[in-house]
Amino acid sequence: MRLEEALQLVAEYAIGERIEKMKQHLDPEWIEEALTLSGTVSLRRRRLPAEQVVWLVVGMGLMRDMPIEQVVDRLELALPDREDTVVARSTISKARERLGDDALAYLFATTAARWATRSADADRWRGLALYGVDGSTLRVPDSPENRAAFGGQKAGAGRGESGYPQVRIVTMMALRSHILSAFRFADYGTGEVTLARDLWNEVPEKSLVIVDRNFLVKKDLIHLETSGDRHWLSRAKSNTKWAVREKLGRDDYLVEWDVNETGLPTTWTLRAIRYKKKGFDDVTLLTSLLDAEMYPAKELIELYHERWELEIGYDEVKTHLLDRRESIRSKKPAGVRQELWGIAIAYNLVRVEMEAVAAEAEVPPTRISFTTSLAMIREELLGLTLPRMTPGAVPASLNRLRRRLKRLILPPRRSERSYPREVKIKMSNYGRNRPSVSRTK
Repeated sequence: MRLEEALQLVAEYAIGERIEKMKQHLDPEWIEEALTLSGTVSLRRRRLPAEQVVWLVVGMGLMRDMPIEQVVDRLELALPDREDTVVARSTISKARERLGDDALAYLFATTAARWATRSADADRWRGLALYGVDGSTLRVPDSPENRAAFGGQKAGAGRGESGYPQVRIVTMMALRSHILSAFRFADYGTGEVTLARDLWNEVPEKSLVIVDRNFLVKKDLIHLETSGDRHWLSRAKSNTKWAVREKLGRDDYLVEWDVNETGLPTTWTLRAIRYKKKGFDDVTLLTSLLDAEMYPAKELIELYHERWELEIGYDEVKTHLLDRRESIRSKKPAGVRQELWGIAIAYNLVRVEMEAVAAEAEVPPTRISFTTSLAMIREELLGLTLPRMTPGAVPASLNRLRRRLKRLILPPRRSERSYPREVKIKMSNYGRNRPSVSRTK
C-alpha cells in the first residue's frame, strides 16, 4: 500500500478527526425546534445563548471530570463582551436554569428516533428490528432538594437508608448498536415496570423487543403484541404456570396462560421454549413469535442472550462516560433532569460515531471499543490532537495511528464465556457520612 493511501485509510478511521462530523449529527434545526417548542429562545444577545447551553449540557456528559467552566472554554461556547474575558460560574448556572430540561428532552427524542430507527433497520433479524428494554439507577448529589425529589433505598434487611438519593431509569436500546431509542427517569420509588409503561408505544412496527422477566407483565405485553406488528421475548418466571396446547418441536410448545384480568382476554396464547446451558439451571423462554418455522427456537435462544447488550450499555454509561463517580453533578432536581438528558444525548453521539467506524471497518458496532472511542473523542475536545506532522515524522505518526486503530476493534465475542451475577464489593457496615447542615444559634 502506498503511503498516501495508508494515510487516507487512517484518516477515514480515526475517531479523533471526526469531532466536527460528530457535531454535525445534531442538526441546528433540531436544536432550534427544541428551543422553540419548549419556549426557550434567546431574545437578546447573551454570554451563553440557549443553543450554546444545549452543547454545554451535552459536553458535561462527555467531559465528566472537568469543571463546568472549562467545558465552556473547551467547546468555545462563550461569547465574551471583550477580549480575554471569561464566563463566570454564576452566569453558567443562570444560563442552565433558563434553558431548563424540556428542550433537552425534545432534542433527545428527535435524535434518538432518527438514529436508533436507522441503526435497527440496518441489522434486522428475520425482518424484525431488535430492541431491548431494561432499568437501572443512578446516584445524584446528596442535597436536601434531591433527596426530597428523588428519594432512595429505604432502611431494611440490616442496612440503613441509601447514602445518596437515586434516580430510577428505564431505557430502550437498539441492541446491535447500543443506540438509545427511548429514555425515561423518575424518583427511586417508581418501579421499573411502571416507568416502562410509557415506552411500549415507542416500540416501532416490525420489531422484536427483548426484556428481562421483571417486565413479564400480562397487561403491558398483550397491549404491545395486539397494537401492531410488534413482538416480545422474555425469560419465564419460576412461578409462571400454563397449559400446553401443542408441541411444535423438541422443547418447543404453544401454551395457554390464564389471564383473569379486567379488560384482557380470558387466556393468552404464547410460545414456550425450554433449554439448558452447561453449568446453569433449565431456562424457559416465552415469546409472542408463534411460528416455529419462520422463527426457529435455536435462533431465539441465541437471540435472547443479546439482551445482555443493555447491561453492557449501562456499564458504558456508569463506568466510562461518568468515570465511576458516585453521582452526577447537579444538586437541584431541575439540573439533574437536564443533565440526564444531556448524558443520554452524549452517549448516543459517541455510539453513532462508533457505528460509522464499524461500517467502514466492516465489523459489527459491538466490535468497536467504547472506552477507546470515548477517550479519542475527549482528546479531540480537549485539544490533545496529534502535533502537526513534518515529512520526516509521517512514518512514525502513521504507525502510531495504526496502533490506535487496532485498539478500536475488539476481538469477536466468545459465546462460551459467562458472567454470573456476584457481589464484588461488600457493603460497608460503617455509618454514613451525611452532609452537615448549618444551624443558626
